[in-house]
Amino acid sequence: MPVVRIYVPLGASALRALAETGALAASVDAPVEAFAVTDELTAQAPALDEEDLEYAAFVDAVAAAAARRDHRGDRRLVLAGDADPEVLRAGVGAASAVQLVDDLPLSRIASFHVDEAGPHAGAVQDEADSLLWYDVTELGEVTGLFQDDARRSGAPG
Repeated sequence: MPVVRIYVPLGASALRALAETGALAASVDAPVEAFAVTDELTAQAPALDEEDLEYAAFVDAVAAAAARRDHRGDRRLVLAGDADPEVLRAGVGAASAVQLVDDLPLSRIASFHVDEAGPHAGAVQDEADSLLWYDVTELGEVTGLFQDDARRSGAPG
């Protein structure tokens, strides 16, 4: 069965919950915003190939990640994973917007994309391709980045 690559903007608290439970929690009553190559995105950009369309969805997720930060100084964070088409619904806003309506287990997550540290980490004007890439096996390291940042800033982490 084919799967859909989704890009999910997360905050630090959602990352902690994922690390603790082993799944990104979602349901029909509590869907999670995500971004993917949709029919609408494809129709809006017919000249783009599949890779370029996926990058466009990723860029939309990075832009949304700024609003998901738990604290103003948090880094932007995007999860990349593979979902079955039947657990996705049409989203609102961007042409690539979808809603995840069922849990996404850690085994379906491919990677995390996180801002570099620095005084302006997470600034909205930062380019999407400036985010660092972490394999799913590095979940502990990614979680640690947010804990270290919280300790430095005095925010709950």
